[in-house]
Amino acid sequence: MTENTSSASAAETRGGPRWLTALVVGVSGLFYAYAVWNAIAHLIAMAQPAGLTPTGWITLVFGAVFPAIVFALAYAIGRRRNVGELALVMLAGLSVVAVFWLSLVGYSILNMDALVVLDA
Repeated sequence: MTENTSSASAAETRGGPRWLTALVVGVSGLFYAYAVWNAIAHLIAMAQPAGLTPTGWITLVFGAVFPAIVFALAYAIGRRRNVGELALVMLAGLSVVAVFWLSLVGYSILNMDALVVLDA
C-alpha cells in the first residue's frame, strides 16, 4: 500500500498536479479551437461567392485541420513533462499555428484567382 501512495505522489511532483495539467491543456485547447473556428469561418467566406477550386479546398481545409494536428503533437511532446514545460510546448505550438494562419491569409489574399472560381 505504501508503494502505491509513494509512486502516486512521485508522479504528481514530477509532472505536477493533474488538475493543473488539465487546466493548461484545457485553456490551450480553447485557443487552438479558436484557430480552427477562424479557419472554418475563412473557408466558408471564401467558398460563398462562386465556390472554390480543388487547390482552394485542399489549402483551406488543411488550414482548418492544421491547428488540431499541432495541438495533438504539442500534447504528445509535453504530456510527460512538468506543467511549466507543457505550457511552453503548448505556447510554442500555438505560435506555429499563428504564423501558419497569417501565411494562409496572406496566400489567400494574394492568390485569390487560384483558390476561388471566378465568374465569367
